[in-house]
Amino acid sequence: MTRIGLLSDTHGYWDERYVKHFSECDEIWHAGDIGSMELAERFSAFKPFTAVHGNIDGYDLRRIYPEMLRWTCEEVDVMMKHIGGYPDHYDRSIVKKIHDAPPQLFISGHSHILKVMYDKELNLLHINPGAAGLQGWQTVRTLVRFTIDGKDIHDFEVIELGKS
Repeated sequence: MTRIGLLSDTHGYWDERYVKHFSECDEIWHAGDIGSMELAERFSAFKPFTAVHGNIDGYDLRRIYPEMLRWTCEEVDVMMKHIGGYPDHYDRSIVKKIHDAPPQLFISGHSHILKVMYDKELNLLHINPGAAGLQGWQTVRTLVRFTIDGKDIHDFEVIELGKS
């Protein structure tokens, strides 16, 4: 059983509540627009950290964190890309990969809009955790926690950090 803390679009902003809300998590996943190497290092020092770079991330972050990741957590096939879209509106940069070999879990960021949707056609769960940083037009900052246990994804929680 693996407990995941998921966030996106921090844009270099550190909030001490990340520690509070992710303390019981086994891993932290970041869906891009990390914003600074210092922030990535803080997350990495706190918990095992898996991330993709976003469109605002500089070369230092792009050198370490790829544009897209695909891996297995427990028995779940996971794909993560910052600009990825969502069911029926996947970004053209990823749509062929998703349709050719759908993951069980597809994670994206970029929109600053929290979305949890099931794609019935491709039999996959899509999560966009919204935005955890201060920059952007979102009205509420959000984080997501969930558990992967074998093939099952459960105990899904949305955490609101307040207004931007």
